[in-house]
Amino acid sequence: MFQVMLIGLLAIMIYMTAIWLVSLQMKNAGIVDIFWGPGFALAALVYGINSPDGFSARKILVLLLVSVWGLRLGWHIGRRNLGHEEDYRYQEWRKTNGDSWWWRSFFKVFVLQGLIMWVVSTPLAAASYSPTPASLGVWDWLGVVVWAFGFTFEAVGDWQLTQFKADPANKGKVMRTGLWRYTRHPNYFGDATLWWGYFLIALSVPNGLLTIFAPIIMTFMLMRVSGVALLEQKLKDTKPEYADYIASTNAFFPGVPKESTSHH
Repeated sequence: MFQVMLIGLLAIMIYMTAIWLVSLQMKNAGIVDIFWGPGFALAALVYGINSPDGFSARKILVLLLVSVWGLRLGWHIGRRNLGHEEDYRYQEWRKTNGDSWWWRSFFKVFVLQGLIMWVVSTPLAAASYSPTPASLGVWDWLGVVVWAFGFTFEAVGDWQLTQFKADPANKGKVMRTGLWRYTRHPNYFGDATLWWGYFLIALSVPNGLLTIFAPIIMTFMLMRVSGVALLEQKLKDTKPEYADYIASTNAFFPGVPKESTSHH
């Protein structure tokens, strides 16, 4: 399987290098976010093609689930970001690094995200590579159920926020309805959950348990690194209502909202 993983790493790095070259033309490193989800679909395809002995139905299942998730996420972020200025994180780095940003961005953004993508995609490789069991079992179907729950949570959360932001009357306000009533980040919670779904599918094959680090890394990143922690800092500064929203609503895992002082 290690050889298949190396082929996957090569494919991901070629893919990321191509996106980096486009980002130089566009002067926008933020396009990397659009290609994050589809990159996993590419990885799953490469793992499947290079695992000739792998059980076909499981390979197709993994590729289908990853493609549906990855392409929807890429489309959603692309529709939201294209035509707007570069994400503030990349703008800051662009200022800090000055004239050297063009090549530093390759390592700091594209190679780094490519390596994370490769490490996190390990359950997809494990599930695709193994010839046994040559039937879809309990872990596979449990994985599909968990994936479907997470995917629905993420997609519905994104859709609800898009609708909310499309109404000019909501400018400067905090979304507190729909799934956003139960968690401040239903999209990130859903994203993390579906990665546990991929892991459950990997659990159906020998040594699949060894890939548990992948959903742990993804969940940690969404909760503490690139997702919740980073976004909340900005929202607290820009939206006065947000402190109250924090006081009444769980950050990540959905729960019943607490009674807050100013919102009933």
